[in-house]
Amino acid sequence: MVAAVIEANLNGFGGFSFLRPMFPFKNIRELTCLFVTLCVLTSHSLADEQEFIEDFLKREYSLVKPYRGLGFSSSSQWDLMGTAMVTPDHVRLTPDLQSRQGAVWSRVPLTVRDWELKVHFKIHGQGKKNLNGDGMAIWLTRDRMQDGAVFGSMNQFTGLGVFVDTYPNAEKNLDKTQPGTQRTFPYVSVMLGNGTLSYDHDYDGRPTELGGCTATARNALHDTFLLLRYSKSRLTLAVDVDGKQEWVDCADITGLKLPSGYFFGASSATGDLSDNHDLISMKLFQLTVERTPEEEDEEEEVTVPRVDNMEQFRVDVQEEGMSGVQLVVTLLFSAMGLGVLAVVGVSVYGRWKENRRKRFY
Repeated sequence: MVAAVIEANLNGFGGFSFLRPMFPFKNIRELTCLFVTLCVLTSHSLADEQEFIEDFLKREYSLVKPYRGLGFSSSSQWDLMGTAMVTPDHVRLTPDLQSRQGAVWSRVPLTVRDWELKVHFKIHGQGKKNLNGDGMAIWLTRDRMQDGAVFGSMNQFTGLGVFVDTYPNAEKNLDKTQPGTQRTFPYVSVMLGNGTLSYDHDYDGRPTELGGCTATARNALHDTFLLLRYSKSRLTLAVDVDGKQEWVDCADITGLKLPSGYFFGASSATGDLSDNHDLISMKLFQLTVERTPEEEDEEEEVTVPRVDNMEQFRVDVQEEGMSGVQLVVTLLFSAMGLGVLAVVGVSVYGRWKENRRKRFY
C-alpha cells in the first residue's frame, strides 16, 4: 500500500517523470519497499543507540528535573541542607541575600570507577561586578551534610572540591606583592583534600589549588556548564560558559587517586555580598574504559585521596610586606616599649637596693 501511495505521488509530480524510463513500475515498487524497510531498521537502530546511551547515565547518582528523588523522605536519593530549596526549574542553594548557606548531597556512595559528571548551573544577582559573592562548590567527599566556611561546606575536607569563586579576596594584595599574577573572576579551581589541608579564603585557595581557569559564568544570558572526567587516575575539568556549546579545557591533573564510596554534593554561601546560586542538574555518566592486564595490576586501592608530585601544583603566596610608614611606626612603638621596660627595670632595681641597705641597720 505504501508503494502504491509513493507511486501515486510520483505520477502526480512531473519533476519525477524522468525516473520512469530508468525504472519500470515493478522496480519502483520494489525500491519503495526496500526504502521503507531501511527506514524501519534505521529507526530501530537509533532507538537501540538511545537506550545504549541511557544505560550509561547513572540515575542513582544524578540530579535532574523534576527532582523527584530530592527531599526528606526515606526513599529520596538526595538531601537538602540550609537555605537550599527546590523549584520546578532548579535547586536554589542560596538566594540573593546576605549570610546564607545551602547545599544538596547525594545519599548514594559512588562505586563507579570511571565517570564523567556534567553540571548545569546558574549564578546571577543584582550586585555589580566584584560586589557579589561568594560562589559555589561541587563536591565528592567522604563526609556529607557538613556545613562550614568553604562555600557552605566544611574545611579540611577529605575528597575532591571544585570551586566557582565569584569574589576576588587576594587580588588587591597580590597586585602589590606579585604583579602579573592577578586573575579575572569568576574563577574555577580544583582542590584535593586529605583531611588536614585547609582552603585559604584570603588567597582564594591558591596555596592548595591543583588547577583552574577563568570562567565568566555570572549573569550569563546562556546556559553554563562544568564537565568533570575521572579515569585511570587522571582528572580533567572543562567549562562551557560562553554560549558556544564547546568545552574549553580548564584543568588536567594526572596521578590523582580517589577512594571509592564518596558522596557527590553541591553547596553555596553568601556573606556581606550575595548572589543567587542555582543548580539545574548534575548528571553522572559511567565510562567504559579498557585496561590492559598491566594497568589492572598497577591500579591500587586507596583509602585517602592523594595526588602524585603534589609539590608541582603548590602555589607559593607571599605575605604582603610592610610599607615604609608601617615600618617607622613599628620601630617607634618598639623603641617606646624598650624605654618603658628600662624605666621599670631601673625603678625595681632602685627599690631592691634600698631594701637591701635597710636590712644592715
